[in-house]
This record gives sequence, C-alpha cells and structure tokens, in this order.
Amino acid sequence: MKNPWKASVLATVLLALVVASAARAEGVKIGDKAPDWSGIIGVDDKTHSLSDYAKAKLIVLVFTCNHCPVAVAYEDRLIALQKDYKAKGVQVVAINVNNLPDDKLDKMKERAKTKGFNFPYLYDSSQKTARDYGATCTPHVFVLCQERKIAYMGAIDDNNSPKQVKHHYLRDALDALLTGGQPPKTVTQQRGCSIKWD
Repeated sequence: MKNPWKASVLATVLLALVVASAARAEGVKIGDKAPDWSGIIGVDDKTHSLSDYAKAKLIVLVFTCNHCPVAVAYEDRLIALQKDYKAKGVQVVAINVNNLPDDKLDKMKERAKTKGFNFPYLYDSSQKTARDYGATCTPHVFVLCQERKIAYMGAIDDNNSPKQVKHHYLRDALDALLTGGQPPKTVTQQRGCSIKWD
C-alpha cells in the first residue's frame, strides 16, 4: 500500500460502518422489555407515547412507510387486523422512520386519510425507535404482550399477495397470546424495503 495513512482511515471508516450496522441489527429479542418511546408526532398532530396505550392487552408495533410497495401491499391487512382485534384489546401502532420526501409527515397525513387508517400513524424522524427495536425493513412487526415484553417479531404473513397467504404469522401470534398461550412462531423473517437510515 503506497499510502498507509489512507489505508488506516479507510479501515477505520469500514469498521465504523460494520459496527453501526451491527448496532442497528441488534435490537430486541423475544422476552426483552419493549424499549420505551415518547413524544412522537402522529398524523393527528398530537404527540404519542408507548404509555398512551397502557390499556391495550397487546400492542402491534409495525415499522412501515409510504413509499415502499411491500408496505403499501400490507396497508389493507393492517386496517382489517385493527378492525378484527380492536374489541379484543389489541392496538396497532404504525411508525415511519424514513426521511425521504414521500415519507415526510405531510405525505403520511395524505396517505392515512386516503386509506382511512384506523390506527395511529407516527413519524419518528430521529429514527431512534427503529434503532432501539432493531427494525430493518418496512413492514417489520413487533408484538408487545401485556407486560410490554416482546412476544413476536417479524413478518405479518408469508406472502405479499393476500390471495396467496398460507401462514398468518401475526394473527396466529395474537390469537395464541390472547388465550394465554405462546405464538406458534415467535420469530419469522421480515420482508420489505430496507429502512432508509440517515
């Protein structure tokens, strides 16, 4: 190597990137206490905190966004899930952490109104919640049990096309938890567009 100083700087930068990626990927494990969050603005122009949903038996925290076609493909399923499980004490909360123009709060408001979202849609421009949970893509789901520990994480189901779904991972997890059992699968492979880290 002709320039050892450049090689050293390059090695340091690469190491920093690897460490940063690992830190993002770490996140939570099943049974961990759910990371707390507060003061996150919603499409309703109010600030939201995890404690706002203290009465919910289960919380479905889904990291999603506007621009990702996979996230868009799951919007109707999330609306249906909230409708089907609301009376059972399940609260869906969607958080967007991308800072792309199509994912800013004004566009989120448009999307929520057009689709008729029946759950809070929040904008965390700091991206802290996604880092704390270890979210990697949109959509990426985390189910918080009544003790606010991580009880399930991963995908909503096994196919982007609703007509081809064979395994309803999220619904199966909710059904089991609501009856005092354990999800058939506690971790599944999340699928979608990568979160756009700043």
